[in-house]
Amino acid sequence: MPKPLLTIWYNTRCPVCDAGIVRQNRRLVEAIKAGRIAFRDINAEPAALAGYGVSLDDIRRRLHATDADGKLLVGADVAIAVWLRTPGEGWLAALFGNRAVLPLTRYAYDRFADLLYAWNRRKGRW
Repeated sequence: MPKPLLTIWYNTRCPVCDAGIVRQNRRLVEAIKAGRIAFRDINAEPAALAGYGVSLDDIRRRLHATDADGKLLVGADVAIAVWLRTPGEGWLAALFGNRAVLPLTRYAYDRFADLLYAWNRRKGRW
């Protein structure tokens, strides 16, 4: 099977993150079957992105993805890349990923991710 066009690394120990990925998995079944997109649990492969200088805690804090060319995407850019590939969600990518709004999208994503990370740590999920 060829290398996926997009491999998303996420944290199954975060119930919010896991629920979001489960939802996307259901919406992207055909792309997953065709090998165009893959979702990988970082807890099963904690050093998977070490070559990029990305730690396990980095991935627990924010989504990370690699594209077919090996480019690393982080945070809101991953969400936008997934929306672009999800049937019926391209409008989200257009709305939140356009040049004018993207800086705000990244800021909002990062603040939410920080809160979610802190909540998960307080709950003892890692």
